[in-house]
Amino acid sequence: MDKTLERWLDWPQAWAVAALALIALLGWIGLPWGFGVYGPGLALACLILGLWLMGSAVWQMRRARTTVNPRGEPSALVTGGVFAISRNPIYLGDTFVLLAAAFWFDAILGLGVVAAFVLVVTERFIKLEEDRLGEAFGDDAAAWFLRTRRWL
Repeated sequence: MDKTLERWLDWPQAWAVAALALIALLGWIGLPWGFGVYGPGLALACLILGLWLMGSAVWQMRRARTTVNPRGEPSALVTGGVFAISRNPIYLGDTFVLLAAAFWFDAILGLGVVAAFVLVVTERFIKLEEDRLGEAFGDDAAAWFLRTRRWL
């Protein structure tokens, strides 16, 4: 694989954008069933929740003066706020934004895309990030891993 493409694919945002495009395509193709009148309301609720999770997590990480870069070296272990709800509130926020897209585009098959996104992000990014946190923060990270779920 081309190194430039490989580096581009090594960012979670690239996977989120690809998933979003696929969900939009599935909505454009259309199916005879979907979310009906509930879709727009569910989309708005998921979008607000997703953006709040992401924004809160970034704010807390900046406040702790640690990196937001998924490949960066952490300088602080953030365990409060939204990080007490999920060890990965930014990825959880991405997931809610993708759910919002599935509801908005009335793409019921988009739920499968969301599930695939969760699997890819967990295997390709989260496990490596957790390994780095474990190496950097030892027992504190291990205790946080035990008390806070990876997703919800």
